Amino acid sequence: MFSQLNRIAFNTIAKREIHRILRIWTQTLLPPIVTQSLYFVIFGGFIGNQISEIDGISYMQFIIPGLVMMAVINASFSNVVSSFFGSKFQKNLDEMLVSPMPNWVIIAGYTVGGMFRGLLVGLIVFLVSFFFERPSVDNPWIVLLFVLLTSAMFSLAGLTVGIFAKKFDDVALIPTFVLTPLTYLGGVFYSINRLPDVWQNISKLNPILYMVNGFRYGFYGLSDVSITFATVMLIGFFVLLAGLNMYLLKKGVGLRS
Repeated sequence: MFSQLNRIAFNTIAKREIHRILRIWTQTLLPPIVTQSLYFVIFGGFIGNQISEIDGISYMQFIIPGLVMMAVINASFSNVVSSFFGSKFQKNLDEMLVSPMPNWVIIAGYTVGGMFRGLLVGLIVFLVSFFFERPSVDNPWIVLLFVLLTSAMFSLAGLTVGIFAKKFDDVALIPTFVLTPLTYLGGVFYSINRLPDVWQNISKLNPILYMVNGFRYGFYGLSDVSITFATVMLIGFFVLLAGLNMYLLKKGVGLRS
C-alpha cells in the first residue's frame, strides 16, 4: 500500500540519490559523455568513413542508438551498485532495514535513482550525437519503452550485485567481466546479419542485443531481432529481478552478519 509514510520514505531515498548524482556530476555525468564522444569520433568518424551504409543508413547513424543505450546501461547499473553498497558498507542501510519501511520502497527508491542517472546520461549522449549526425526518430514510443525498461532492469541488476557484494572490488567485477563484453558483442557497432550463421545464433543469446536492436528500431525501424520478443524478454527480466531483490532483502542475504 502506497501510504503517506511510504511515499515520504520513497521520496527521501529517490531525492537523496538524485541529489548525489547532481552534486558529484563530474564523476557521474561527465566521464560517460567523454567516453561516448570518443566512440563517435573514432568509430563513427574515422572507421565509419571506411564502412558502407548499413540497411540504408550511414554507419554513424547506425551506432548512435547503440552508444546511447550503452551509456544508459552502464550509468544505471553503476549508480545503484555503488550507492547501495556504499550505504551497506557505512551501515546506513541497517537503519532502513530495521525501520517500518517496506522492502519494495527501498528497491523503488534506489531504482528510480539509477534510472534518473541512466536516462540523464543517455539524453546528454543523444544530444552530443547531433554534433556528428542528425538521427531521426521513427517511433518515439518504442524508444521510450526500451530505454525505460532497460534502465529499470539494469538498476535492479545493480541492486542485486550490491546486495551480494562483500568488498569494493566486487562492485567492479560485473561491469568489467560481464557488462563490457556483452555490450561490445550486443550489436552496438555492427549488424549481426553480417555475421556467419553460427555467430548469429550465439549473438542471440546475448540479452543486450535485444535492448540495442529494440532501441534502434524506434529510431529507424530496423532490427535484427523480433521486437515483440525483445519487449517480452525485458519485461520478464524486470519482474524477475524485482522479485529476486524483494526475496534477498526479506531474507537478509548479504546484509546480515
